[in-house]
Amino acid sequence: MTGVGETVTDPYLWLEEVTGERALDWARAHNEVVMDRFASSDRFTDLQARILAMLDTDTRIAYPGRRGRWLYNFWRDAEHPKGLWRRTSFAEYTRDDPDWEVLIDLDALAEAEDENWVWGGAAVLRPEQSRALISLSRGGADAKVIREFDVDAKVFLDPADGGFHLPEAKSEIRWIDIDTVYVGTDFGPGSLTDSGYPRIAKRWRRGTPLTDAETVYEGAATDIAVSAGYDRTPGYERHFIGRATDFFNEEVYLLEAGGALRLLELPTDASESWYKDWLLVQLKSPWEAGGVLHPSGALLAIDFERFLSGARDFEVLFAPDAHTALHGYGWTENHLLLITLQDVQTKLQVLTPGPGGWTREPLADAPPMATTSVMNLDPLEGGDEFMLSTSGFTSPTTLMSSSVGGRTEVLKREPEFFDAEGVVTEQFFATSADGTQVPYFVIRHRDHLGTPGPAVMSGYGGFEVSRTPAYSGASGMGWLERGGAWVMTNIRGGGEYGPDWHTSVQKANRYKVYEDFSAIARDLVARGITTHAQLGAVGGSNGGLLMGVMLTRYPELFGAIVCQVPLLDMKRYHLLLAGASWVAEYGDPDKPEEWEYIAKYSPYQNTDPDGAYPPILLTTSTRDDRVHPGHARKMAALLESQGHPVWYHENMEGGHGGAADNKQSAFQAALIYEFFTRNLVERDV
Repeated sequence: MTGVGETVTDPYLWLEEVTGERALDWARAHNEVVMDRFASSDRFTDLQARILAMLDTDTRIAYPGRRGRWLYNFWRDAEHPKGLWRRTSFAEYTRDDPDWEVLIDLDALAEAEDENWVWGGAAVLRPEQSRALISLSRGGADAKVIREFDVDAKVFLDPADGGFHLPEAKSEIRWIDIDTVYVGTDFGPGSLTDSGYPRIAKRWRRGTPLTDAETVYEGAATDIAVSAGYDRTPGYERHFIGRATDFFNEEVYLLEAGGALRLLELPTDASESWYKDWLLVQLKSPWEAGGVLHPSGALLAIDFERFLSGARDFEVLFAPDAHTALHGYGWTENHLLLITLQDVQTKLQVLTPGPGGWTREPLADAPPMATTSVMNLDPLEGGDEFMLSTSGFTSPTTLMSSSVGGRTEVLKREPEFFDAEGVVTEQFFATSADGTQVPYFVIRHRDHLGTPGPAVMSGYGGFEVSRTPAYSGASGMGWLERGGAWVMTNIRGGGEYGPDWHTSVQKANRYKVYEDFSAIARDLVARGITTHAQLGAVGGSNGGLLMGVMLTRYPELFGAIVCQVPLLDMKRYHLLLAGASWVAEYGDPDKPEEWEYIAKYSPYQNTDPDGAYPPILLTTSTRDDRVHPGHARKMAALLESQGHPVWYHENMEGGHGGAADNKQSAFQAALIYEFFTRNLVERDV
């Protein structure tokens, strides 16, 4: 382990050269080993084909995004592996086989332009919906090319004729009106933050060069990002600026006439939103306002103009308790819908403002051991209508339409993609080292109850990301049908119990995340669900860091580990790609007092040549421009040099998601389940 103040030459630093020929040759050679060992059997080929058929089938739900009278959808299938951007009406969508208007055929576009385009999203100008700003990435990277699209004519507008166009960068662009946008991008030296995101927000008018765009705000190089936007709600138009000073703190300003800025005097770690007269504030830490101390996790409301005039008499719309946290909220035209998590299971409420204050009542029943989400709220054009999506570990998604006070009707049902007959879901709680009760779900066949068997536990534990029940046809085919148990953990670092579930384990307390995960591993064995030799673990990104810590600090608990697009070298993470943006989560390794606690768990600095490690599969993507592929590359090389059982696979495309299309996604999934089958079921590797 590297001690505080020590300087050690990294022998594998050359593997950080993303497209260096030596590094790519190294990756290709390791890919061949993995392909030969795990991806050459009939079992692998059959599973990959089943998963790909699931991803490509027309029987999946085409999830829509509502914008007024149109429902937009991005769709991939076997005939269109890169995808179609399309739209239809609500009435047409309710049919079994809707007639879609195809706006962009990405496969045809990629072929015509000889580019490996991956869809990055569309910002449609409201209310006309005649123009859209289309984001396209090469190979799935976070950096995107942005081009203006004429929706009616179905053509991209030529920059020479005044069409908005941004070259490849991690840009922000938002409509003001048909001839004006707010833009943040790489304007040249000094225009980006240390994290690689826009530092400057500008107002750009059609027909003028980007170099002439008017600066409306500049942040500091040490900020995470700066952005500008415009609320076009008729009668409530507001221009605003956001300055993210770190990953969890943002200053929000109203941009007033003449360019004056007015700071919203709110906690910078709070999440604020507004709709017409109402300002909503979701707290991430306790806050005293108007003589009242409000707890972290509360949702507060106040008349926006009264707030600007100095009033602080907020109404409490939600207050958390030991078991319940706010998971999300959204407006219809006249009501506010709340989604809460009660021990990681969803509850729905509808709140209505009125002259006498706010009233509340249940919105709809949410089934247990499942996640129910509210979607397609459009308060300006959609009235009080919305959609509900419900999914469980063994229950494919059901999509429903509803309205406040109206009937709920089923729109679409996703088919079953694996045999779930006899598969049951259970929720347990493990006791972590400090006494905290940590929940987790176990999905397995009832025939295996009472008998230890192969199990795989997945985890993330960071950035207040909540993990809730969801259907996974791939894990059903690849693991549950093979007799394995699947375990979803809700360790600290997530948001399942509100902001404190996350903030209590930042920086110096990071070790508690790893204590939670290891406690669940021990609990699974103590309950007789599995044995340590039959227990696997999988996680990606921040969850990949979790896997690296499990390998180096808790190797005796696991029989195999899969580590995807991971952070692993925590001594250098802040110097690579977007790493600087995560210092608020992990700490700054350049500060001796912070490196002291990071050094205790950083996987790359804590490998033991004499340790007994379980087999590990490390995966990443050459085009991942968020978490540097050097993390996985260097860790694989180091473990290999020490004689540990390690396999490495690098997808040459795919970005941070690890896959650029359905075929790559199917390969990645099949590889994971084949690796676990070989190591936990057959144990012959």
